[in-house]
Amino acid sequence: MEEIRINKYLSDMGICSRREADRLIMEGKVLVDGRPALTGMKIRRDQVVICDGKRAAEPEKVLLAVNKPRGIVCTTSQKDRAMNIVEMVDYPVRVYPVGRLDKDSEGLIFLTNQGELVDQMMRGSHGHEKEYVVRVDRPVTGEFAGKMAAGVYLEELDVTTRPCKVRITGEREFHIILTQGLNRQIRRMCKTFGYHVRELCRIRIMNIKLGSLETGAWRKVTPEEYGQLTERLQTENDQEE
Repeated sequence: MEEIRINKYLSDMGICSRREADRLIMEGKVLVDGRPALTGMKIRRDQVVICDGKRAAEPEKVLLAVNKPRGIVCTTSQKDRAMNIVEMVDYPVRVYPVGRLDKDSEGLIFLTNQGELVDQMMRGSHGHEKEYVVRVDRPVTGEFAGKMAAGVYLEELDVTTRPCKVRITGEREFHIILTQGLNRQIRRMCKTFGYHVRELCRIRIMNIKLGSLETGAWRKVTPEEYGQLTERLQTENDQEE
């Protein structure tokens, strides 16, 4: 049976973060088969792990689709005093965001307790599609849309964005489908051509759509959506191997 580092195991079980797990191990509050755990040790998933007096058990698998409002952050650090997405949802099982959506943006983001799923979805080489509706401060032209779609050199990051799909949907509105997630990518791309983003909303991640989910609301991803998502991720994983 495959072995896994104990701090990752406790994180996957939804008990605590890896850093918190290491702290509890150092304090002697984690036992493996009745013996004190050691920092960095590997265990099998069939071993009995007691953390802070409670047995670690396989948690409910959770994948939530959340419509993040503007002003909510997707990091749990204390650098920004704004409410974070985990606090806003207040789900009874420990969950954390998959990726991020900047504070000034809104729309679809996932919360989950599945570490392996997060790892698979965050591999940039796979090019998972994410679709956004963008409203800007000037009329959107065909020339602008073409340049955005072709790839844009971002001087601040010293990188050229991947080619993407852009569709004009209004005088000052367009849809854009990206396969990468650079820091404030769409805002930086628009700024390169003298456009300022007024509103930005993510409406789709891979096969899962925001739909009519109200701002600030969340729902569980349906079994059908989850099946399609994991099937695609598994196919990509097999191709990699």
